[in-house]
Amino acid sequence: MIWWFIALLPPLAIALAYGRAPLFAWAGAGFAWLAAVGWAGGWGPAAVAAVLAAYAMLAGIFLLQPVRRALVTAPIFRAFRAALPSMSQTERDALEAGTVWWEGELFRGAPAWSKLLAYPWPKLTPEERAFLDYETSELCRLTNDWQDNLRQDLSPEVWQYIKDQGFLGMIIPKEYGGKGFSAYAHSQVVTKLSTRASAPAITVMVPNSLGPAELLLHYGTPEQKSHYLPRLAQGQEIPAFALTSPWAGSDAASIPDAGVVCKGPWQGREVLGMRVSFDKRYITLAPVCTVFGLAFRLYDPDGLLGAEPDLGITCALVPAAHPGVDTGRRHSPLSGIWMNGPVRGTDVFMPLDFIIGGPKMAGQGWRMLMESLAAGRSISLPGSNTGMQKMTARAVGAYARVRYQFKTAIGRFEGVEEALTRIGANTYLSDAARVMTAGAIDLGEKPSVVSAIVKYHVTERARQTVNDGMDVIGGKGICLGPQNMLGRAYQQIPVGITVEGANILTRSLILFGQGAIRCHPFVLDEMHAAQANALGVFDEAFWGHIGYTVSNAARALVMGLTGSHFVGVPGGNTNAIAPETRRYYQQLTRFSAAFAFLADISMGTMGGALKRKEKLSARLGDILSLMYLASAVLRRYEAEGRQAADAPLMHWAIWDCMFKAQNAFEGVIANFPNKFFATLLRRIVVFPLGRPYVVPSDQLGHEVAKLLIEPSATRDRLTSDVYLPTDLEEPAGALEAALAATLAAEPIEAKVRRAQKEGRFDPGLLVGGGVDAVWQRALEAGVITADEFAVLRRRGELRDKVIRVDDFPYDFGLRAALAQIEPQASAAVKAVA
Repeated sequence: MIWWFIALLPPLAIALAYGRAPLFAWAGAGFAWLAAVGWAGGWGPAAVAAVLAAYAMLAGIFLLQPVRRALVTAPIFRAFRAALPSMSQTERDALEAGTVWWEGELFRGAPAWSKLLAYPWPKLTPEERAFLDYETSELCRLTNDWQDNLRQDLSPEVWQYIKDQGFLGMIIPKEYGGKGFSAYAHSQVVTKLSTRASAPAITVMVPNSLGPAELLLHYGTPEQKSHYLPRLAQGQEIPAFALTSPWAGSDAASIPDAGVVCKGPWQGREVLGMRVSFDKRYITLAPVCTVFGLAFRLYDPDGLLGAEPDLGITCALVPAAHPGVDTGRRHSPLSGIWMNGPVRGTDVFMPLDFIIGGPKMAGQGWRMLMESLAAGRSISLPGSNTGMQKMTARAVGAYARVRYQFKTAIGRFEGVEEALTRIGANTYLSDAARVMTAGAIDLGEKPSVVSAIVKYHVTERARQTVNDGMDVIGGKGICLGPQNMLGRAYQQIPVGITVEGANILTRSLILFGQGAIRCHPFVLDEMHAAQANALGVFDEAFWGHIGYTVSNAARALVMGLTGSHFVGVPGGNTNAIAPETRRYYQQLTRFSAAFAFLADISMGTMGGALKRKEKLSARLGDILSLMYLASAVLRRYEAEGRQAADAPLMHWAIWDCMFKAQNAFEGVIANFPNKFFATLLRRIVVFPLGRPYVVPSDQLGHEVAKLLIEPSATRDRLTSDVYLPTDLEEPAGALEAALAATLAAEPIEAKVRRAQKEGRFDPGLLVGGGVDAVWQRALEAGVITADEFAVLRRRGELRDKVIRVDDFPYDFGLRAALAQIEPQASAAVKAVA
């Protein structure tokens, strides 16, 4: 019988760990187990008593907190403090800024799915909906991307409309004359504008996310708010924010731009101020801004503000016309025509009142930026890149049905279906992540890790979507002109990949490097305790951490061995979730536990070296990100009423996320430096029965692609708020009309082909009659009626309009333009002479 009790020990330990039992429960279970073994083994009372006494003494060391701290925790604490790398104030600010939201649940190994489902799905107020439907649609109508490209600027009419209608003050409260819109409304406006063109979207989104307004709202002095916010809201001021330096791109905390506290003249009197030198680039709206935020490092060598000589990064608000400031030149971001350029100045004297928040906020700029701009990062690029994807899905789906090759709509070729499938599913997923994250901002969150996740993954999937779209439309896509609906997006897609933190570094340094510390339930507390030399706080965090790691190991093992079939889901057997998504919640719970254990083993075995293992860190970040994206898809599916017709989009997106997360697990394990742990992780914890996910099936892909090439409520939901002009000279307008005409014509075309195959009429040689000559012969032969012929002719006219490409004079009209310019230039030169 003793062997039965010995065999019982591993499952007993696993059960305790799986249930995250407290330490006293472990001690009690161990005591009972030892007593049972002694009884089954026939030990004498004295032996049993001796063993249990020894066990009680050992357990007491851990159960009695003062004893545990003195004998066990203290030596560990000393070693931890010695091993903990030094941390600069900017690094500390970056780690501690913002809040932890749903990503924290995914990091804990046991996501509370009921919490996810309880998050309200964002909705527009009637005022916000009206602004989106009318003012935003009108701005889209006024925008002509090709004409703007030729003039290299938005038209004066568009600029004035943006200012007059309050587009620059959407986030500014109504008390200051702004719109007071939600983050979700801001995101919706940016998304819709981006379905039209990049320039109006970027012009609108920067002042509402990356401009000074956000910083003023949170940190500005009452005087700064009352002066600037009404002027920004009414378009009297055009803002920019100057952060990026030529010598410190993604490493923005290392900006060399610097100021020194000193005294100088200001408005006729000597005041305490700062002399600042700066050289910034890539600054959106800089060439036309009237005021800009400026980030620089402020020094106080003479102690005019206190004893600290290096005050740290500081944010100031500087009028563009301030003496010594140089703006007005431009960059050309891949031929994008939104305003972007450098901002420079050397020894520019500014009063301390220019500091956002006043002198007391000197040196607080980095934390201000980390906390406030996370919201903008969650909105701007996710919104603009989702809008780009929505237009691609709408336009390319229609084109794939209208364009025929080999007498078949190209959207029905399996090769094209692959591209259409990715376009549809990536658009569905990106929109889900965009909306859910904007909703978090409206709940008061400042999720710095989530903002990096959505920025990175939405822009990367937008790159895939636009590339796929270009593959589908082929030759039409490579000829720029007003009829090309994707060429400009294709040109500019790398901009989103690069700005607001380069994607390549966001993935390898931020997603896990910052996420591991911010989202982990114990690591940041351990670090704070070590820095504060707080043994008691460390003791609680450290032993909580140990229990957490052991528990996640057990949970991952049990769920792996059982295929996670016994994992609870929200509502149990009720309809709290859609039945078709049940397995996804279970598998994501399993992946969450495995990820949490893998993250702990990685940090525990590699320590600070993990920061330099960027490839491993990137893959760990991929897992966390993909679980977040899958969560957003599940939340969207529930929020939109479990639309059965939308299910293929949901299923493909989830399978894609899980398959890629699974591969990221494998990538970490295969390259894990410690081979013992690598084997343990693969064979016992993460994949004990093999990998459950494969690529999404071809049949599922077929269902997704089909949704893009014909009108439906699903297609409308997928591409909601895409701007669709009614002008048939506009490519989007022509495509919508051509799709409807194609669907009307297809049964008639099939009728003609059957008649031809049955020998009911001979179309002849069709020489010189064009591709539609057969329809004329069918009409003459009585196969179709005059009304049916009119439908076919209409379809042909719209098809030709859709597939045409632009052509220009051989010199693109440059000589004619120069001929007009040169006489004016000559006259100007003579006048000056």
